[in-house]
Formats: sequence, structure tokens, C-alpha cells
Amino acid sequence: MSPWTDTRLLDLLGIELPIIQAPMAGPAGSAMVIGASRAGALGSLPCAMLSPEQIRQEVQVIRCATHHPLNLNFFCHQVQAVDSERESRWKNALEPYYRELGVDFDAPTPVSDRAPFDETSCQLVEELRPEVVSFHFGLPEPALLARVKATGAKILSSATTVDEALWLEARGCDAIIAMGYEAGGHRAIFLSDSLDTQVGTMALVPQIVDAVKVPVIAAGGIGDARGIVAALALGASAVQLGTAYLFTPEAKVSASHHKALRTAKESQTALTNLFTGRPARGIVNRVMRELGPISPLAPAFPRAGGALLPLRAKGEAQFANLWSGQALRLGVELPAYELTLRLAEQTLARLRRH
Repeated sequence: MSPWTDTRLLDLLGIELPIIQAPMAGPAGSAMVIGASRAGALGSLPCAMLSPEQIRQEVQVIRCATHHPLNLNFFCHQVQAVDSERESRWKNALEPYYRELGVDFDAPTPVSDRAPFDETSCQLVEELRPEVVSFHFGLPEPALLARVKATGAKILSSATTVDEALWLEARGCDAIIAMGYEAGGHRAIFLSDSLDTQVGTMALVPQIVDAVKVPVIAAGGIGDARGIVAALALGASAVQLGTAYLFTPEAKVSASHHKALRTAKESQTALTNLFTGRPARGIVNRVMRELGPISPLAPAFPRAGGALLPLRAKGEAQFANLWSGQALRLGVELPAYELTLRLAEQTLARLRRH
């Protein structure tokens, strides 16, 4: 018998703990997935920055190490036409930094890319048959989504408003991640471009719970057992944690990112579009301070990062994205397996006291 009161998501996904390790493109790989999965959480492999062969290799490593359910996560953004004039204006805005750091401004601009879910991705899902497939920025086109569902995979996606949650439920999501304003990384916002629509986790979760019939997963600003208890009290069936797992040794973060996570204050994160062209929460650094975290010059996702790549090579801490949520001060340095068990044990202890 499960010690958890609400077992809807546990039963749906076949997991033991109401915890999902967030799929963080870049920092999360097979080692983190294996650690979280072995502890009973849902391990999530981010696929947006991986080639099909890399995805195959990572899944093979995971499947050899654990038989627990696996979540493959994909972006499903609409690819925008290249706007050469906008990209030129963006690079011109960065020119003083090129001159300061001695970077060749006239060299070809590198291309920053993220692959959306497409025919190739769908064929991979049909081949690899993960138990769960999650999406960011809405859902893929209906024909592709139907093929994913036909594999038997459960479908998750993130909502930042009640309207987005209703949209996802109407299109067949099995559970919805309620992504509060506090969350690190890319906002899942997809029905609007306005950041004025974004809601904090404590307000968003119960309103989505009241609006939809499927289980709700709370994400954003949850860093320890206290946050998990609060999310469950608000009606969430589970939580998704990202920043907490950035403190694990399995997290593939740079030395600069590692240092920033351990030294930044809770007030030193902001939403920015400078690094990719879509709003995402990260630790404030020099380029965010000097250009402003949101710039109308930044090219559409995901191309904004290209012009910053040569600057990152010279001064990563000041010109790279340092993704983090607002609860970074709650981070503890434990392996993913131990962190997951500790979160679950401390949550159950608090629930028993109530």
C-alpha cells in the first residue's frame, strides 16, 4: 500500500514517488535520470539538444541501469523564418563586447539551434518506446501526437496559465505540469507572448487543479520537503524539481554555472530572452544587467544564442545562460539518488505530523 494519499499520478506513470526530475536540456543526462529513477521518481531525459543517435545511446545506458519508467522530453516550438536584419541588429548590440574581448566581429556568426519534435523524433519514440513523453511549448501537431499516444506512452506537457492547461487537457494530455513563475529555465508559455500572463506556483496550482480532471504536477520554487508538502496541499498529485537537481554531482553544468548556483542570492534570478530568444529564468550576469534581461533585439528562438557563443568562449560567467529557479538557496549537494530519497522521506515525515 502506498504511503501517499493521492496515487493518481503514481498509478498513471508506474512510479513510486510523486517526484519528477525535470528534463533540463544540457545539465540532465543519463546519470541524473538513473539516480532519480532508482530512487523511485520519474527520470526525465531532455532530447532537444541531442541528435537521434545521442538519444539512442543515452536511452540504452538508462535501460541497462534501471527498468523504471522513463520520460523523454521534447521541445515543440514552431520554427521561425530567419530574420537577417534582426540578427544583424542583435550582433551590432553585442559589438562592444566583441571589441573588449578581442573576438573577431566580422567572423561568421555561429548558429544556435534547438530541434522541435518532428517526424524523426516521432520515429525515435516509436522505436524506443518510453513510458512517458513530455513536451515543452505546447504539443506537436495532432498526427504526430496521435502516433506517440499509439505507442502507449503517457503524455505530459507544461502550462503556465489555466487557459494553457485547458488547451492541453482538451488535446489529450494525461497529466499537466503547472509551471509557476518561479521556475528556472525556459517558460513553457505558448498561448501568449506576454509575460504579464505568468502566475506564481502557489496561485497557479490550485486554479489548474480546479479547472482540469487530469492529475496536476506542480513546478517552480519547490526546493525541499516543505515545498512538496505545500504543493500536495494545493491539490497537486506530484512535483517536478529542476534547480534542486542542479546541485547533484550528476548535473552537467560548467564551473561558472556551478559557482553561480552556490553563491547567488534568491533575488538574483530574472526572466531573460537574451540567450535563446524565448523567456527563461536564470541567474543575473553582466550581459543581462547591461542590456536588460529582456531585449526586443534578440532574434526569435532559438537563434539569439548564436552571436553570444564567441563571447561565452571568452567569458562564460558573464555571457552564458545560468539557468536557475528562485529556490536556489534551498539546494543541497547530494547525488540524485540520495537527494530523491531524502526529499521523499522528509515529505512523508512532515505529512505524518499533520
